[in-house]
Amino acid sequence: MLRRGGGTAKAKRAPDSIRKGMAGAAEGQVPHRHFDERRVGHRRPRRVALTSRTPCPKVISPCAGVGFLNPLVENTSSMLAHRYVWSRSAALAPHRDLILDLRRLALAGLPRMWRPEGDFFAYRVRRSDTDVVREGFSRRYTAISVIGLASEAEVDRATALGSITLSDLTHRLVRDVAGVANLGDVALTVWACAAGGHGDLEAAANRLRVLRADVEPYPTVEVAWALAALCVAATRGDTEARGRLATRLIDSLGPSGVFPHVLGGRGRLRSHVSCFADMVYPIQALAFYHRLVGDRRALLAAEKAADVISRHQGAAGQWWWHYDRRTGRVLEGYPVYAVHQDAMAPMALLALAEASGRDLGEPIARGLAWLESSPELGGGTLVDRNAGLIWRKVARREPGKLSRTLQAAASRLHPRLRVPLVDALFPPGVIDYEDRPYHLGWLLHAFPDPGAAA
Repeated sequence: MLRRGGGTAKAKRAPDSIRKGMAGAAEGQVPHRHFDERRVGHRRPRRVALTSRTPCPKVISPCAGVGFLNPLVENTSSMLAHRYVWSRSAALAPHRDLILDLRRLALAGLPRMWRPEGDFFAYRVRRSDTDVVREGFSRRYTAISVIGLASEAEVDRATALGSITLSDLTHRLVRDVAGVANLGDVALTVWACAAGGHGDLEAAANRLRVLRADVEPYPTVEVAWALAALCVAATRGDTEARGRLATRLIDSLGPSGVFPHVLGGRGRLRSHVSCFADMVYPIQALAFYHRLVGDRRALLAAEKAADVISRHQGAAGQWWWHYDRRTGRVLEGYPVYAVHQDAMAPMALLALAEASGRDLGEPIARGLAWLESSPELGGGTLVDRNAGLIWRKVARREPGKLSRTLQAAASRLHPRLRVPLVDALFPPGVIDYEDRPYHLGWLLHAFPDPGAAA
């Protein structure tokens, strides 16, 4: 039997994760059968060594910022950040210095990932033999960066973006949104427009409505983003759509407390496998929905899923990767991603804490403790202060994604069946030396400046 506390090999190139479906789905990067992000959402041109940022023309907008009141909305959303919870959690108090240090790394790291020649943030930065290089472009990661920076003070935005404004970034996202076919990219664009104060929120919202996230087959993560975006935007015309999206997520939650990987998809060999992203984004979205309309079912579903991931959290604070939807048990723990530890789990649990009134700081604190000192690394850390980056994950020493493939196949035969000796044969301890803008964006979203709370 697999002991909880084991991890995966160094990451393959991004196209593999998109092409091979769930086996290679990067957290938050859910493959969709109607869309190839290599062609549209993410472009991967030649590598560019990191140099000083080339500034973009400054666009001044009076509506940039969290406090923007759009005439299309029912009320100004307060769901853009979690400062009121994390800074007052007794469990997180011992980690305050680490959180503030991670924030500094995020604010300093984002400008290194900007691609001025492509109008978007890079797909990733990666350590080469001689330097750290930028690769590709990402509409999706640009939107998440806007969401993260939206709750920052103007001086911190300037530190991260220089002459670029949030309104400028959202304008670039919206200008061709009508031709974007990926639900996740469109949903995050709506969210970014609401957070960044872009006046053409309605254009993005119209595109989101066309994609019919409430009925068509889509990855669970993308449906959750659609609900979260409509909750943050609080557009008047989408009351019923929000309700249908919330109901779709609630109804998909199995008795085990695990959401499926795809909503409305056909059964397949790996249909029982869900990943960590399939859990945290619905938790966050349903918490948002409960706060907006007071739907008790949404709160209960979010709490049930949060209890599953918290109950199965690793002994050292690891947030595990793959779950069996039939039983709620961990199928394969590794890789352990830094973004799960310092961003995705915190932002989901803090959203739920705000909705429920519960202090959920303890599992967040355990996750941060792992990031600061990982047993798989002999007490080392993915936080590289010399490089000014947070490396992506700790994985197993294995060919490809063998452990995940074997455990998915074995558990398909019987829910309790596992391939033995995986930890001995493929021990965790390989660092994936890359970072991505969405990691830093979600980190800022989860842990905004507590001094800005007033």
